Amino acid sequence: MSKAVEAKNIVKDFGSVRALDDLSFQINEGEIFGLIGLNGAGKTTALRITSTLLLPTSGTVNVFGYDVVEDASEVRNIISYLPEEAGAYKNLSGMEYLRFMASFLTNDKSAMQDMVEVAFEISGLEERLKDKVKGYSKGMKRRLLVARALMTKPKLAILDEPNSGLDVLHSVHVRTIIKGYAKEQGATILLSSHNMLEVEYLCDRVALINKGKIVVEGSPAELKKKHNAVNLEEVFGEVVGFV
Repeated sequence: MSKAVEAKNIVKDFGSVRALDDLSFQINEGEIFGLIGLNGAGKTTALRITSTLLLPTSGTVNVFGYDVVEDASEVRNIISYLPEEAGAYKNLSGMEYLRFMASFLTNDKSAMQDMVEVAFEISGLEERLKDKVKGYSKGMKRRLLVARALMTKPKLAILDEPNSGLDVLHSVHVRTIIKGYAKEQGATILLSSHNMLEVEYLCDRVALINKGKIVVEGSPAELKKKHNAVNLEEVFGEVVGFV
């Protein structure tokens, strides 16, 4: 099975603070892979390095064979990144926002329309896409942003806390979007979350990260069996010494 992402011995220092400490992981092509852990564990830093937005202090990350430092432009052409705190232009309608973002990616009107149609289906917002973003709930905004991230059909979608702050119904919708997209498109997804139950539902494999290090890795079923746990929260609590 070919590798979508190969991260080897990543170190990232912010002054005297070591955010990532010899972090290594691999993601298979077509896999949903989750980095989970407490706030401040290093998840977002790992995602930003993988998406070329941060330079590692040392170590390497390859995305479909491209080095995120040496081949950054090639990496950006095949990925999409959704930050946790992403926003949309509030005075545009949802549809205008999608068209505006698509215009950065192609000058071909047909290709642009194809992207917008994909986003329309993914978002599930239907007639509300005619309304201005400033009138959207947080859940609606997040659905719009997830659709924006996936409408390009990236080879690798990098999603940072995709359900951050959402209520149950919007969370279910976003989870369904992500799982369905990966299955239908054969895409690879790297996501981070501190919601371990959510990741358990979404991910083929997960890596639990603590203080910049991966402390355990495997499929949710494997980890629960190995640690005789009911869920991933119990696994994490055991391996980091909380239980």
